[in-house]
Amino acid sequence: MMTITKPEIDLFNIETITIEQICQLADYVRSSESKIIEFSAQLDETAEKAGKKNYLAIGVAMTIAKRYAEAAENLEKAADSQEKYLELAYVYRKLGNFDKALTSIDKAATSKADALVVSLEKANIYRLIKDFDSAKKQLKDCENFKKVSPQYHYILARCLESQGLYSEAIKNYNIAIEIDPAFTKALFHLAFILDLRGEEDAAIDYYKQLLSGNPGYVSALLNLTVLYEDKAKYSKALKCVEQVLKFHPNNARAILFKKDILGSETMLYDEESIKNKNQEDKMLETPITDFELSVRSRNCLKKMNINSIGDLLRISEAELLAYKNFGETSLNEIKRVLELKGMRLGMAAEDGSQSPLTLSENDNSDIEQELLDKSLDDFELSVRARKCLRHLNMNTVGSLVAKTEAELLGVKNFGITSLIEIKQLLDSVGLGLRRIE
Repeated sequence: MMTITKPEIDLFNIETITIEQICQLADYVRSSESKIIEFSAQLDETAEKAGKKNYLAIGVAMTIAKRYAEAAENLEKAADSQEKYLELAYVYRKLGNFDKALTSIDKAATSKADALVVSLEKANIYRLIKDFDSAKKQLKDCENFKKVSPQYHYILARCLESQGLYSEAIKNYNIAIEIDPAFTKALFHLAFILDLRGEEDAAIDYYKQLLSGNPGYVSALLNLTVLYEDKAKYSKALKCVEQVLKFHPNNARAILFKKDILGSETMLYDEESIKNKNQEDKMLETPITDFELSVRSRNCLKKMNINSIGDLLRISEAELLAYKNFGETSLNEIKRVLELKGMRLGMAAEDGSQSPLTLSENDNSDIEQELLDKSLDDFELSVRARKCLRHLNMNTVGSLVAKTEAELLGVKNFGITSLIEIKQLLDSVGLGLRRIE
């Protein structure tokens, strides 16, 4: 299998360095954990005795090692040059300091950096802050290069994708690849967007094309692992994940994926027990929308994050009546629905357990509500988890915490690995999945 060749660059003893050389060195260093460790050790040793002439080299090295705050500190001290400011723009973009990123790219332009590079970087920054009008203006300035610049079509595609214009984005990713068939970023994002749209065979082809030129592309390997596992091609999935672990033995996602694959290969399914799934659990998971309720009752329950019969069984009459605009009429209406099924409010909470996400108005601060309304797109999730959540029409944290583990695991191709990922995400913000006692 092809490997990434070490570039002939002695970063710490070079007077000038180009952005292209920086990218080549970054790809090489990040291709394995051992190279990262070796490079970081050399960086720390050099940084201790660095003088003024080393600020640019140290700053670049810090960037390659993904130590962005330290990179910015050193780059700011380096002598003015287009390389300094282009690298600073990248570093500040990674740090989320977009104002400084824009200032740096303007200074790169003043230092006579390539006009196309400057405009495309500015367009990319505007994309990240969702200023699509400004991004469009920058891209318009680059239209003369659209027949020869794959980077132009790549940045345009990223902007289109950010606006939900997926067909146009796919078109431009394809143009970028036609101009440069080895353009890894365009190949990856094209495969990713096709994967999300359910065009899995096409996604696999593009991931394979990408990996033929860059066999250590971790994100591509992991996404391809998921696709192969979904198709029950466990041996191919295992090869992909083992390729990751060969060079990145401590990659947490790869370790989980491997366990998941090995478990899938040996798992036995008792079809009869699945057919005879506990009817009580099915009833508890019945959505409120399946019942005829007044608009007021339905709206109140929705705002209180009560989505199923199970949720109603865990809340008392007093808690319902404590909610704004929830009166006796709505209470009696809901009690009749439960009585028809031999159930009553609060019966699941009579053992003293607490309902998730306290439902009274006083317990939902503005900060908590803002968190529940936060889009799941704001979090880093694997392709499989994201696809399953979209299948369930879950777009916010609030819609996710309303689900049980059983509901998630009931979705096709949603396994233990994805469940662990979701639980870790919620745990990081102090929340958890709904539990039915």
